[in-house]
Amino acid sequence: MKKIQLPLKQQDIQNLQAGEEVLLQGPMLVGRDQAHLRLCETLNRGEELPLSLQGEVIYYMGPAPTQPGDVIGSAGPTTAYRMDPFAPRLLDRGLKGMIGKGPRSNEVRQSVIDNGAVYFYAYGGCGALYAQAIKSVELLAYEDLGPEAIYRLQVEDFPVVVAINSSGDSIY
Repeated sequence: MKKIQLPLKQQDIQNLQAGEEVLLQGPMLVGRDQAHLRLCETLNRGEELPLSLQGEVIYYMGPAPTQPGDVIGSAGPTTAYRMDPFAPRLLDRGLKGMIGKGPRSNEVRQSVIDNGAVYFYAYGGCGALYAQAIKSVELLAYEDLGPEAIYRLQVEDFPVVVAINSSGDSIY
């Protein structure tokens, strides 16, 4: 299985094929519905985002409570289409990858093509496996959202499947 170092490089993105299994290494963001809404509201007000999205990958995950001695609780993916109203705007701001489960809208697929990005599928029901691949967690923005805040994860051998590649080829 191919290993890809994060942040994503354009050459890595261009070489990905729909259905290809890869292991991600390095830093990625975590954010869900409420964090996406806040990011877009910030842009609507003409304000600067609390973090740069340039070259970033965001994992649609809401962490479960962390047990003593663990880095993170169960860390499974959430349904990606809930972020569809926000994804094109964030891709236009430099986001290069998204990780979630399930199909995406035609608008998101087109935005992936237009921005030379990628959408990865994360295996549902594998929250414990993903938690093992997460080596550290850092809060970045929107602490008041609790588990829906934006975090930075450091991951090793984080297994995903290319669901939509930069040419728009899709496993769906």
